[in-house]
Amino acid sequence: MNWLPAALCVAPVSFLVVGLIPSRVADRSPRPLGFLAAILAGSSLFLSVVAAIRILTTGPLDAVFLRWTSPLPVTFGLHVDGVAVVMLTLISFIALVIIRFSSRSLRGDVHQGKFFRWISVTLGATLLMVLSRNLVMFTGAWMLTSLGLHQLLIHYPERTWAVWAARKKFLISRLGDVFLVAAVALAYLNFGTTEYTEMFTAADRIHDETDPGNLSTTLIGTLFVLGAMTKSAQFPFHSWLPDTMETPTPVSALMHAGVINAGGFLIIRLSPLVSLSPIALDLLALIGGATAVLGSVVMLTQSSIKRSLAYSTIAQMGFMMLQCGLGAFSAALLHIVAHSVYKAHAFLRCGSVLDVAQSNASVQINPPATDRSLVHLAGAVAIACVIVPGIFHAVGIDLLNKPGGVVLGLVLILALTQFLWNAFATRILGLAVRGIATACLVTVAYSVAFLAMDRVVVSSISHHTLTPSPWDTAVLLLAVHGLIGIFALQALAGPLAHLPWMRALYVHALNGFYIDIPARRLTAWVYGQSAPVP
Repeated sequence: MNWLPAALCVAPVSFLVVGLIPSRVADRSPRPLGFLAAILAGSSLFLSVVAAIRILTTGPLDAVFLRWTSPLPVTFGLHVDGVAVVMLTLISFIALVIIRFSSRSLRGDVHQGKFFRWISVTLGATLLMVLSRNLVMFTGAWMLTSLGLHQLLIHYPERTWAVWAARKKFLISRLGDVFLVAAVALAYLNFGTTEYTEMFTAADRIHDETDPGNLSTTLIGTLFVLGAMTKSAQFPFHSWLPDTMETPTPVSALMHAGVINAGGFLIIRLSPLVSLSPIALDLLALIGGATAVLGSVVMLTQSSIKRSLAYSTIAQMGFMMLQCGLGAFSAALLHIVAHSVYKAHAFLRCGSVLDVAQSNASVQINPPATDRSLVHLAGAVAIACVIVPGIFHAVGIDLLNKPGGVVLGLVLILALTQFLWNAFATRILGLAVRGIATACLVTVAYSVAFLAMDRVVVSSISHHTLTPSPWDTAVLLLAVHGLIGIFALQALAGPLAHLPWMRALYVHALNGFYIDIPARRLTAWVYGQSAPVP
């Protein structure tokens, strides 16, 4: 299949060519432009499936189309392995769904053609970022993705808050570019190349022969982590995501199901380099865990469905980064896939909430009464603690020896405990039995999906483990306590809502604990304009 590498480049290049069409011309014929974008997304999806079959049978694809020697030796081509083909399939599928939705939801918009133009640029750059075979191509595509998304965020320029939020996002993205460019420059000076295969080979050699925690590798890993944090809305760079909610719904879906994953993809793609730095991994785990806790708490207080979904995304991306920091790169990639599909559906359906509520208004629903006692909680914990280790052991997953296995197992146990507690609280035997069966089914589905993902990406991610330090243990304990704290807060929020400290916590959480104030002040200083009222 020598034709396959060139064919995989057709969709991203064609998307970028569509971006060259002037907006005035695009607005005159939005329907053909939307149809073309759908065709390109569909063809990319088909070719990504073909590439997946090819990779599973014969190994990764690596092709060079052009070599550049001055001023920096770099090649232009593609590198498609397990990680790339999973992301390529995911992005193509999400793109096809969003484009088809946009054709209907934006029908009649005088600038629909312009919208298709810039979404094509964003999708083309994102696909190119996944297919890139070196850090130079990756960085260029990373910046182009940000440019396309910025234009989509200001699709309605008359919405002053949307423009303001886009400007704040623009500044944070430029900070991320600085981190990424600095990391690429240091990586080139340290390894003498920006090509993935050559750098990963050198990283494996460092792992095997020397102490990986030297100053240069630590700095490179830390800069890559900081760059990823800005793209994936990690604390303290997260405030741009919930503020960009006045953009069209398809753009929100694209951000939360696609572009937001760029930071996670960067870490997973460069896991052989990032894992050279224990400090970078600890930073990733610490910030990811803190972001997961922050996003989960703030999400509970939001009355706007879009802002609630935004903080949900922040929490999920934080947990994904925590997985990466613990070395569970396969689980992190699986999390990206599951979250993207769910979040795209949630955003594209959020506009139908009122219609669904109205249609159900005449239907009398009497949910079973619940009494969540400590006895029910103890039973739920006991059963969850049997289900998770038991099923994982049955399918061959050793939680104790898997990177981050203890934390990931705890998360699943907490999730099943919450579910089973609600089922047991109804005091209906049939619901309790169905709850246990569903918990078993979910655990089996997750374990099988994890094994499949681990097999697909086994040759593409880092499997090196470092001797845990006291700092690593402290980070792990903080992550565990944070996750248990989220569970406790969700369980006790109702019964303790009348307490003064809980009411104060609600007010602070409703305002995102005021963490976005420095970013707002910086944006006002740069643009010379105070923040408008959202």
